Amino acid sequence: MSPQPHQPPFATALLAGGIAGTTVDLSLFPLDTLKTRLQSHAGFFPSGGFRGIYRGIGSAVVGSAPGAAFFFCTYEGVKGYLSSQRERSLFGAGVGQDPIHGEATRSIGGGGGWEKAAEHMLAASLGEVAACAVRVPTEVVKQRAQAGLHGGSSAAALGAILARYKTVGVTGVWRELYRGWGITVMREVPFTVIQFPLWEALKGWGRRRKAGGVGGSSSAVEVSAGESAIYGSMSGAVAAGITTPLDVLKTRVMLSKEREKVFTVLSDLLRNHGVRPFFAGIGPRVMWISAGGAIFLGSYQWAVNALQGNAL
Repeated sequence: MSPQPHQPPFATALLAGGIAGTTVDLSLFPLDTLKTRLQSHAGFFPSGGFRGIYRGIGSAVVGSAPGAAFFFCTYEGVKGYLSSQRERSLFGAGVGQDPIHGEATRSIGGGGGWEKAAEHMLAASLGEVAACAVRVPTEVVKQRAQAGLHGGSSAAALGAILARYKTVGVTGVWRELYRGWGITVMREVPFTVIQFPLWEALKGWGRRRKAGGVGGSSSAVEVSAGESAIYGSMSGAVAAGITTPLDVLKTRVMLSKEREKVFTVLSDLLRNHGVRPFFAGIGPRVMWISAGGAIFLGSYQWAVNALQGNAL
């Protein structure tokens, strides 16, 4: 039987995720700034327009690596666990199963593609919840700086939040740092539920195509970083367009001067402006995330392949 690619161990997922997160956030930060300003309540030009597009980059530098590392460690761990459980239920002891891609070493009925997709959806969802522990405070600080608040400084934005300790205490500061937690999770989970099963399915197709060319098993080969980048770009673009309304809501909640409930923001937008604002910034968002998907998932695959000795 041909050897199978191994599931990235914890240390590999941690390092590869950190590299991928830092690479994509620093590369595409200007586009993220423009998207934030398009979605802000004050409007694009009052929020800074095309000036100071690197405002808030400090918080992105601090939060990128741990957020992405949290995601991939959780994602790979949950995916491997679910796949091993499916192996036990379908194949019994002693039958090989690829813990990453959910592919058996021999064909037996059951274990269809929908089960693999469901595993990827659940693993990605839990990964996003874990990543949001780091991502939400980073986003709050970053977007306030991007919108020109507090002089466009990440340090000043964070300082303003921490300065509220004297009046609102630890709980109040915590709630301010995690403002928009709910809507962020509501945005990220649907996004990953769309993106990652698509990415995994395209990678599976790529492995089968390569295996057919060499006459081997699809579980014995891995896609290159370039292929993963293309698949990540395609799946990211689709997910970004569909989830833009949730991204608009998240931005409005995070930038509001006082804490507002998501339903209040939603009702106000619909009542005063209709549906159009929900797709504000869709162009930069799709372009940014399409490019980001290529860089993020391409660099992640490159790091995993390099650390595991696969072809880059």
